[in-house]
Amino acid sequence: MVRQNTMRPFRPILRALQQSNNRAPLLHQQRGFQTSRSCRSADEKPQPFKNQLYESTQQRLRRERAEQERYAQYQNESQGGRYAALMFALVFFSTGAYYLGSLKPAKLPTTSTSNLYELEPPRHDVSPSNLQAAWADFVEILGKENVSTEYADLVSHAGSDWSSYKTKENEKPFLVLYPSTTEEVSRIMKICHQRLIPVTPYSGGTSLEGHFAPTRGGACVDFRRMDRILEIHKSDLDVVVQPALGWEELNEALVDQGLFFPPDPGPGAMIGGMVGTGCSGTNAYRYGTMREWVLSLTVVLADGTVIKTRQRPRKSSAGYDMTRLFIGSEGTLGLVTEATLKLTVKPKSESVAVASFPSIHSAAQCVTRVVEEGIPVAGVEILDDVQMKCINESGTTSRQWKEAPTIFFKFTGTPGGVKEQIGLVQKIASSAKAGSFEFARSDEEMRSLWSARKEALWSVMAMRRGPEDHVWTTDVAVPMSRLPDIIEATKQDMTQSGLLAGICGHVGDGNFHAIILFNEAEKKTAEGVVHRMVKRAVQMEGTVTGEHGVGLIKRDYLEHEVGESTVDAMRRLKLALDPLRLLNCDKVVRVEPPKPGEIKEW
Repeated sequence: MVRQNTMRPFRPILRALQQSNNRAPLLHQQRGFQTSRSCRSADEKPQPFKNQLYESTQQRLRRERAEQERYAQYQNESQGGRYAALMFALVFFSTGAYYLGSLKPAKLPTTSTSNLYELEPPRHDVSPSNLQAAWADFVEILGKENVSTEYADLVSHAGSDWSSYKTKENEKPFLVLYPSTTEEVSRIMKICHQRLIPVTPYSGGTSLEGHFAPTRGGACVDFRRMDRILEIHKSDLDVVVQPALGWEELNEALVDQGLFFPPDPGPGAMIGGMVGTGCSGTNAYRYGTMREWVLSLTVVLADGTVIKTRQRPRKSSAGYDMTRLFIGSEGTLGLVTEATLKLTVKPKSESVAVASFPSIHSAAQCVTRVVEEGIPVAGVEILDDVQMKCINESGTTSRQWKEAPTIFFKFTGTPGGVKEQIGLVQKIASSAKAGSFEFARSDEEMRSLWSARKEALWSVMAMRRGPEDHVWTTDVAVPMSRLPDIIEATKQDMTQSGLLAGICGHVGDGNFHAIILFNEAEKKTAEGVVHRMVKRAVQMEGTVTGEHGVGLIKRDYLEHEVGESTVDAMRRLKLALDPLRLLNCDKVVRVEPPKPGEIKEW
């Protein structure tokens, strides 16, 4: 029979009691209840275990109640602080979420045009610190000698005496850059794009409508070091040139090849500016404008990307006509660094004839009849009586002229063909009551007769009464049938204004110019004459500019000529190729709403 251990169920309890008994003195020490041994009597006996256990339990309960009271007190005191912390967290995270949301790219436009009043203002950085930092970048690319901050350079690249736009005091570039290659231009534009620096292109500086005025400051890129003929393809009748090559220098280089480049605007004009304005000149009636003589362009876009618009064949139906997109864009869509131009064979024979008329209206009627008869004259130019008087008084030519409305005819072709053309034109001039008709019999006479037309602008500038006088040169074009009417009306308006103002132009294609001399006191009067001239042209289904380009002066007239939607479409093209609006700011189309009073009432 196995004997059961009756104490086994109580062993865990006894063990726990023993452990508690062993820990009791330690608990007393920790809680400050141990009595100093020096205070005990020698014969004092320890408390029974039951009393010690009871006292320990009571102390634990008191401690727990004290902790609960402290926690409740903390809860009451920190409720306001925790509420403030919660609100701070909500504001912080809400602001962060809004900021991150604002970094999300804006939605792509869903319309085909860009209305001016829906645009945000351009964000350029022309701060001194940014421009000075950029100066170091440009010096690294071009060398210090090709980065100028000289005051004289800045002023000369801000405007000119013959421009109709008067540059404001603050409209000067911070620096002028002189690149020599397409790659350097590309690197310049990458820096300007990264640093948000506006850029104004410059070649010959002969533009007349404020085309190179740096309205936003920044950098001016002068192409004068890019003035070379790169390739001549005689068999293909084309040439590859850089933008700062003058059209006169080009033709001098082509003489030995028996070739020539027909567009001939004013002296000093360069290929880059001619492309930018889509110019023409005295040969436009026979040979057309610049648009007909450009085959291909190498262009640096606003972000530094380099594109070539097409190859060299005379015709192509491959895709969009990117070449003509940039012709007439005035440097607002890209910077032209190379141009492939068409050439033609130099005529075997040339001659010039000059005829004077009793009135500007009869002279214009003569031109209309020559055009209607289809006589292939090379050029037809008109100068009114005031213009002829200025030429005489200024002494800009070697001879004296009859001070009457005068037409200058240029003939080219075979010797027999030139002779036939002169005879036909002489008959028409006689029927139009021409007072005289003189044609050149030698090269020397030809140069002498044609010289008056080329000196028109300079002869008026020579008539300035002092440094306060300015010259306003502008142009319009109308259908040929309306040419006599608009010239006569403009002539009458000029006479009534009391200003010294003359008329000249390439009337063979309905294009004529007004050259007006005025001072600050006469500025409003001059503005009125030009405004009415432009309005007259639009009303006659003409254009606000035949060859000078838009620039700053004509941009607000575009809507009246082609309509608001067309201008909005032009603005969309601008934003597509130059989204940061860095290139030749404010020209052709506005990218920022006008200030009150800036736009003349139509």
